[in-house]
Amino acid sequence: MINHLQLFRNVGKFDSVATGAQIPLTRLTLVYAENGRGKTTIAAVLRSLATNDPLPIVERRRLAAPHPPHVVLDCAGGAGPAIFQNNAWTRFLPNIAVFDDIFVDQNVYSGLTVDTDHRQRLHELIIGAQGIALNTALQDHIARIEGHNRTLRARADAIPAAERGDLSVDDFCALAPRPDIEGDIQRAQRNLAAPEQQDMIRTTAEFDALILPRIDADGITPLLQRDLPGLDAAAAEQVRLHLESIGVGGEAWVADGMHRAPEPAAGQPQPCPFCAQDLQGSALMAHYRAYFSEGYADLKGAVAAAPEDIERHHGGEAAAAFERSVRISGERRQFWSRFAEMPHVRLDTAEIARAWRAAREAIVTALRAKQDAPLERMDLSEEARTAIAAFNQQCENVAALSARLVASNVEIAIVKERAAAGNRAALAADLARLVATRARHTGVTAALCAEYLAEKAAKTVTEGQREAARTALEQYRQNVFPAYQAAINDYLQRFNAGFRLGNFTSVNTRAGSSCTYNVLINNQPIAVGPANPGPGAPSFRNTLSAGDRNTLALAFFFASLDQDPGLAQKIVVIDDPITSLDDHRSLTTVQEVRNLAQRVAQIIALSHNKPFLCRIWEGADTAGRAALEIARDGAGSTIRTWDVTQDCITEHDRRHALLRQYLQANVPNNRLVAAAIRPVIEAFCRVAYPEHFPPGMFLGPFRGLCEQRVGAANQILDQADINELRALAECGNRFHHDTNAAWETEHINDAELVGFVQRTLNFVKR
Repeated sequence: MINHLQLFRNVGKFDSVATGAQIPLTRLTLVYAENGRGKTTIAAVLRSLATNDPLPIVERRRLAAPHPPHVVLDCAGGAGPAIFQNNAWTRFLPNIAVFDDIFVDQNVYSGLTVDTDHRQRLHELIIGAQGIALNTALQDHIARIEGHNRTLRARADAIPAAERGDLSVDDFCALAPRPDIEGDIQRAQRNLAAPEQQDMIRTTAEFDALILPRIDADGITPLLQRDLPGLDAAAAEQVRLHLESIGVGGEAWVADGMHRAPEPAAGQPQPCPFCAQDLQGSALMAHYRAYFSEGYADLKGAVAAAPEDIERHHGGEAAAAFERSVRISGERRQFWSRFAEMPHVRLDTAEIARAWRAAREAIVTALRAKQDAPLERMDLSEEARTAIAAFNQQCENVAALSARLVASNVEIAIVKERAAAGNRAALAADLARLVATRARHTGVTAALCAEYLAEKAAKTVTEGQREAARTALEQYRQNVFPAYQAAINDYLQRFNAGFRLGNFTSVNTRAGSSCTYNVLINNQPIAVGPANPGPGAPSFRNTLSAGDRNTLALAFFFASLDQDPGLAQKIVVIDDPITSLDDHRSLTTVQEVRNLAQRVAQIIALSHNKPFLCRIWEGADTAGRAALEIARDGAGSTIRTWDVTQDCITEHDRRHALLRQYLQANVPNNRLVAAAIRPVIEAFCRVAYPEHFPPGMFLGPFRGLCEQRVGAANQILDQADINELRALAECGNRFHHDTNAAWETEHINDAELVGFVQRTLNFVKR
């Protein structure tokens, strides 16, 4: 509560006014001032006290004042008075609500329009302190998101555009790492190169199998171990020596003869094909038969053929063919590796040739030894087996490589297919994405992307908080807005306004929360907003009068107070609320101010309209009301007590009081007493006989009407009253210019005047 207006210095019309310190303010305080005296200045000071904003006072600094404004207000609920000095308050009172031109201009309309700022401030007015706290939290989150966006833009700009290529920053940062990125890039480069060499790809052969025949040592051993059971080695040696003694061709000559010798039969002679002698008892002949038998021939043939077979499969031509196949495979690998991952052809053909030759020679040596002694059981030496094993290991290596090369033919088929399709753009895009992936996870760029993603994650968290705050605000508004609309329309009905509000809702925009509503006239909605309707179209500007707009502002203000849970602690300041209002709406405003005074901590009503303030005064609690007047004091203004009672009485009351005073004691000017007789009688007749003495009628015609109806059923006055009225009117007419041109010089007899005054007072008591 504000107790005293202790000091107003260098602000508005107030030079240095401390008279208010002696005038206590009460629960209902009325402030009267003529226009331009300082009433609006006091409202501005109280608005500044409510908002802790120095501007309303600073901009009213007294012109030509050498010092800045200085205001002292004695306020309850704090340590010491509230002092405004050096453009700042020592404390402020946020529980003050002010209705004035600033309230209307900020919250309802400016001039003839309602713009976005009005609807945003009206939204805050509607939702109150709790809603403002929810809305502030929402706006804080929105502001933080804007900050995140600015940071994200800066961090996005820091990521090199050349490394991103055609990818957006989000897509670039979202690229996942690849464990074999270099290999992937090489494969993509190969895939891209394929369509450019379609003809060569189509005509180049796939891999053929590499063949390096193994040497089967276990397969050679049986041949080396082979002999003839019927021919021992000593006999064979004896035959051999004999054949050598014959000379060149001796063995063939003997072999031919052995075919001519008949097979021996039991008890029959065996003639020699050479000398016809009987050979039945010849031991050498038995050796010859065994030596030149088919088994022995097979043995020698097998031993003789084995070196040739080895030479055929493992000799010079085979080695040359193998080396040629290795060279061809290397050339094909070099070609296909440009388009796909291919196995390396890493064979030391010289080493293979050496191992191959060593193994071959070891076998041939063993076979030749067998040829020299067909019946001798032989085996491969350890050196030979080692050489064969070394060669066979080379064979296994070649077989493994061959398998890998042949398996790569599947990839080559894919390359051929891609080359035939020829979608170079898609392949180039794949390669570009892989190159971007490598850049994304390399060096400084990886750190920049990590910072960007961290900021993006922080923004996501803030967006979640924003949505939670928006939900909380929306739930709160769903309860507040319908009640506020009902309250506004209730006030509009009390003010007898010809319109109502409809579709009163809240909206969320990037600029903040605001409200929208329609004005309903004859049940036709007229949208209220910043949009400019076409010429001639109904709008807020052309459908509401000045009184309607002021009524709407009052309804907004009163409805907002009704929705305030802290209304009982409010200090309400109302500055000239009845501007442009008719009598009915002025009376309703008086009634609402009186009602409000019973529900708030304090109400301060300021106006230049005395009747308006007097009406509030007359119906208010006499124990809790006070009145101040801002009056002229030289070139400035001062604050003093206002005697409302004197301004509340009518001219009739004053004249009647003058007549009563004259009877009790002589008054300084008897002529005023005499001039008051006729108006007092006329005022009485106007009230007592309103249907017969309407405004504009004079006492003469009224008396004539009364005489016409004497004794009738519609009699007005009896004859005695008519006669008394004639006498009193005759006395009063002597002191009025319309009935006596010399009224100002008419002689007054005190005794006579006392009698007529007494008779007048008696007449108006009827």
